[in-house]
Amino acid sequence: MPASQYLGLNPRQTGHSRGSTLTNRHARAYGVATTVVVAAMVLTACGGSKTDDDESTSAGGGAESCVDTSGDTIQLGFLNSTSGAMAISEQTVRDSLTLAAEEINAGGGIMGKTIEFVEEDGASDPAIFAEKIQKLLTGDCVAAVFGGWTSASRKAMLPVVEANNGLLFYPVQYEGLEASENIYYTGATTNQQIIPAMDFLKEKGVKTLFLAGSDYVFPRTANKIIKQYAAELGIEIVGEEYVPLDKDDWSTQVAKIVEAKPDFVFNTINGSSNVGFIKAYYEQGLTAETSPIISVSIAEEEAPAMGVDLTGQYASWNYFQTVESPANDTFVAAFKAKFGEDRPTSDPMEAAYTSLYLYKALVEKAESFEVDAINESADGVSFAAPEGEVTINGDNHHIAKTSLIGQINADKLFDIVWSSETPIEPDPFLEGYDWWDPSAS
Repeated sequence: MPASQYLGLNPRQTGHSRGSTLTNRHARAYGVATTVVVAAMVLTACGGSKTDDDESTSAGGGAESCVDTSGDTIQLGFLNSTSGAMAISEQTVRDSLTLAAEEINAGGGIMGKTIEFVEEDGASDPAIFAEKIQKLLTGDCVAAVFGGWTSASRKAMLPVVEANNGLLFYPVQYEGLEASENIYYTGATTNQQIIPAMDFLKEKGVKTLFLAGSDYVFPRTANKIIKQYAAELGIEIVGEEYVPLDKDDWSTQVAKIVEAKPDFVFNTINGSSNVGFIKAYYEQGLTAETSPIISVSIAEEEAPAMGVDLTGQYASWNYFQTVESPANDTFVAAFKAKFGEDRPTSDPMEAAYTSLYLYKALVEKAESFEVDAINESADGVSFAAPEGEVTINGDNHHIAKTSLIGQINADKLFDIVWSSETPIEPDPFLEGYDWWDPSAS
């Protein structure tokens, strides 16, 4: 298997200057154990029926499929963390996927076939994600998998799904610098979330910025991009701190924020570690008036779980529950009817919900569940999503999305205070930005 697949590269870009986003530090933290597990899995290929000498086992090369399309049902896999540090976020994605499946089935299914989904728990562990997606693709013979959250989990699944020529629909914003023929990215890439957030801060007159993130791929890569764009915008980075994803003691790091007195804190922390960060932030006297936070992982589901009043803090997403549209009204009403009036909707769950409808549209346009046929006809497939019209870019498998900045109100929802107004075309490799240098440290 090409080494580029382990590193999260587009197989079509191997050797290109775009390069890997996985640094040695990231590999030590998340990649070594995962790579050993993934390597063993990849060698089995689909159903364990292929050998290293069989050319059909290569990514995108038509690995033999065990998917059964002969009956009245189609098997899909839902792979989300319902345990561990990421369960606070990923449970919501799981719920929205089940809602979409029920709705699609009520409308006649996909090409007349009823969705039957197999659920697996990624347990907030990249190695388990790799193991479970292998099971789903080759044991359960699902036609596509929906799930993942952290970039570590996605990178662990990437070589497995490519080796088996499967499909993964990944619903969460991420750091970009990746494209795969076997993954559809329905969350934001960098130029649809991180860069608009920085533009918003510049418009607000921000001069100094402190970076706080979890210690894994997404925050470190996102902050590399933020630092380069900050230099372009004339914003000074006055600190940069990380804590492991499964840790919640931020007291030492927040003390450095207090000392630095930044105009804003850019938060790339994920999962329940946000609780510890927010707790330390308020305990040490920081407020939305003194050093406000802009987050890219705290949404409507996480905000109430922080244990404090977050009124006045900001987040950058492509969807908020407060989006005004008939499609969103329908989505919110349906979600609350199924899961309870106290359950909010949020960006990742909306992107997951949208991903299942996009899969339906892809299959029906291709008139096939076969991966290569789907990819050949993917360009331009669209869906009137709760966030607005979204359209697939057939070259990089990302979707055009409108960027939004929200400010948390007393009801723990977000008032939209900034919008790109129209969808932003995905540019995962930042080819349209002269200031970006992927080789810089």
